[in-house]
Amino acid sequence: MAKKTDTNELLRTIINNMSTFKQEFLKKFDEIDKKFTGKIDSLDKKIDGVEQRLTKRIDTLGKQLAYLEDDAPTREEFGKLEKRVDKLEQKPSSAL
Repeated sequence: MAKKTDTNELLRTIINNMSTFKQEFLKKFDEIDKKFTGKIDSLDKKIDGVEQRLTKRIDTLGKQLAYLEDDAPTREEFGKLEKRVDKLEQKPSSAL
């Protein structure tokens, strides 16, 4: 059977190695966190800018479509115009 001091030294070595590993891991993790923090913030700003530009463009297109619909003749108005054009085409020209 192993001596008590050998066991204690083995446990102390394991604990020290685990502690060292944890410190190295946390250090690397913090470096990665610092590296990506600025990039994530800049991406958020870019996405917000794109969203605002797209929203403005969609609003503009919606307004243009609404104005186009207001200016376009209805089916009834178009039918009346068609009848008027037919009547004008059938009238003999007096300028000749």
